[in-house]
Amino acid sequence: MSTKLNLPVVIGLSAIAAASGRLLLAHASRLLRNRIPARMKRNLEAAGQALEKKRARSALGMGLFALSPLPSAQLFEAAGLASMRLLPLTAAFFAGRLVSYSVYAFTAKGIAEKSGNADTIRHALTSPVGIGLEIGMIVLLVALAQVDWAKHLGKPKRGRAK
Repeated sequence: MSTKLNLPVVIGLSAIAAASGRLLLAHASRLLRNRIPARMKRNLEAAGQALEKKRARSALGMGLFALSPLPSAQLFEAAGLASMRLLPLTAAFFAGRLVSYSVYAFTAKGIAEKSGNADTIRHALTSPVGIGLEIGMIVLLVALAQVDWAKHLGKPKRGRAK
């Protein structure tokens, strides 16, 4: 099968769609803040504040996140629950998606031109390892939300006197 899609347009629209979806997911996660335990809420807020505290560290972290293979849905859910600033995170995610989608699209085009076999790509997306990794990342997100980040980052908990 051969298509004559304009890859830069497809890549741009795909990155916009992905970033918009993640932004909506983060906002939807904020609606759940009242349904999570207060301890978990404090932990997430402390982690979010630590990440946003220093702009240079925050920009570096966002840049690494944007290009990382980490599942982004769970990270945006955590960002929403932690009440982090979402626009800088979304912008970094969008920039990273432009890069990664370009690599994916042009690599896939090269593979398709050489072999014409889409079964390899389909198998990678539906493999038990890929699905297991997604489930594992959700479990990791829940575990990270249980950590008392205020304690580990040296910040006193609210409402307690020293």
